[in-house]
Amino acid sequence: MRLAKALRRIIVLLLILLLIGAGYFGFKIRKNVQQVMTYEDLVKQEVEKNQIPEYKELVLAIIYTESKGRTNDLMQSSESAYGQQHMIHDPQESIEIGVSFLAQSIAKADEAGCDIWTAVQAYNFGLDYIDYIKERGGKNSVELAEEYSKNVLSPLLGNTTQKTYRYYRPQSVLYNGGFLYSNGGNMFYADLVKMNGQFIKWLK
Repeated sequence: MRLAKALRRIIVLLLILLLIGAGYFGFKIRKNVQQVMTYEDLVKQEVEKNQIPEYKELVLAIIYTESKGRTNDLMQSSESAYGQQHMIHDPQESIEIGVSFLAQSIAKADEAGCDIWTAVQAYNFGLDYIDYIKERGGKNSVELAEEYSKNVLSPLLGNTTQKTYRYYRPQSVLYNGGFLYSNGGNMFYADLVKMNGQFIKWLK
């Protein structure tokens, strides 16, 4: 009886801790969404200028994924614009460049007959990824993104030994125990944007 009571107390304690943890992460996610939404008007302006107004929520999800709205380079646009990191110090410039690049990616994916998530993954991998997916059915998947990261992108950027590093996100832990290929971008990028888009829909 004492053992049963002790087990029940442990289970109750674990459930309480789980609820507290879930509440804390929910609070953090809501705060992040609120921060991202402060840029909604600027995003609306840029998607309209680039003739992709239907993708405003997608851009907000990319901002959430890239910076949670908490750095000046909101969309991590520096590398695509200047070839190196930390060159953008103005949120408006980051959004202008990031939305323009996304619009290019969407246009190329549409022309190639690929899905929107190929265009989103190409935001992380580069536009050549769209050609890769076009030749493999036109639909993005983590499996194809891993192939590209492992066999194309990381060797191109110097990782010829398939070196990996730890990356703990739910998507990566469930898929491969939690790792990415060095210099290989993020093969889970499209799924992360998709998840963060849901957070924005639920909590904005």
